[in-house]
Amino acid sequence: MKILVLRFSSIGDIVLTTPVVRALKQQIPGAQVHFATKPGYRSLLEANPYIDKAHYLAGSLRALVQELRAEQFDFIVDLHNNLRTSLIKLQLGVKSSAFDKLNGRKWLLVNLKIDTMPAVHIVDRYLAAAAPLGVQDDGRGLDYFIPADAEVSLTTLPAAYQRGYVAFAIGAQHATKRLPVERIIELCALLNQPVILLGGPEDASNGQLVEKHFASLQQDQSQVQILNACGRYSLNQSASLVRQAQFVISHDTGLMHIAAAFQKEIYSVWGNTVPAFGMYPYRTPFHVLEVQGLDCRPCSKIGYEKCPRGHFKCMRDIRFELYFPPLATNPTNTPGN
Repeated sequence: MKILVLRFSSIGDIVLTTPVVRALKQQIPGAQVHFATKPGYRSLLEANPYIDKAHYLAGSLRALVQELRAEQFDFIVDLHNNLRTSLIKLQLGVKSSAFDKLNGRKWLLVNLKIDTMPAVHIVDRYLAAAAPLGVQDDGRGLDYFIPADAEVSLTTLPAAYQRGYVAFAIGAQHATKRLPVERIIELCALLNQPVILLGGPEDASNGQLVEKHFASLQQDQSQVQILNACGRYSLNQSASLVRQAQFVISHDTGLMHIAAAFQKEIYSVWGNTVPAFGMYPYRTPFHVLEVQGLDCRPCSKIGYEKCPRGHFKCMRDIRFELYFPPLATNPTNTPGN
């Protein structure tokens, strides 16, 4: 059987499809599993041993459809379920299934604050879309495969980091899913070991502000050391740093799900979005840092470039000390103490 999986974005969403890809490849004898996405996510697929061939929407949709039609697929598992994937399925004309996006329930939660969301992770909804093929959850969680040439040796890091560090993913696609810089500084100040800040080039300036703040305190014997790695490493290299971290702090973003693939302990920070959407860390130890009870939250299922109400309480009012007691009262503070 030749099977096509569709998911065109984004980093986290594609990582969350990996249990489906693995189940299709391992549970259907002789299955050929193909995956269609955008070229920007090529690095997520190339090292995955359960994907036989990848297809990329590099130009027109028509060109991609022609490429896919030549493969003569037997079945399509649509894990994106939007207009583009509907057009692909229509033009290929083969049997298919799609995951339930629960958009109606999400609308109720965002706009009327009526929570009818099922207590089901999006991965399990993805797996339900593949159920017509007879595959089942194998209980192994998420996958992430790092090419050998992308592994980051700890020996390339400063000596303090070679003894252990915290990985802090400070980026996110939308501003209302990111802590303000001063709050990132506040959270880092509660940690008692070196911190590596991870993110893309767009996060580098914020990382630099945090790094400079703590560098200026070193003369006062600051206990926190910060290494701004935002934009300095590829996605796979950042994943390598996540894999080797003591634990991970992350916004609701792709590196959070990559950390879950490595079964890291995760401190997940939530602003305008909520875990009830079903995209919290999957099958790994995690903590939720959020402000409960705000009548404006969630204000979007995705995010905004600024708080619609201007106060940004969902990020500004998170009480970090509940999870990381101040060093002044607990000099040996480590997560779990």
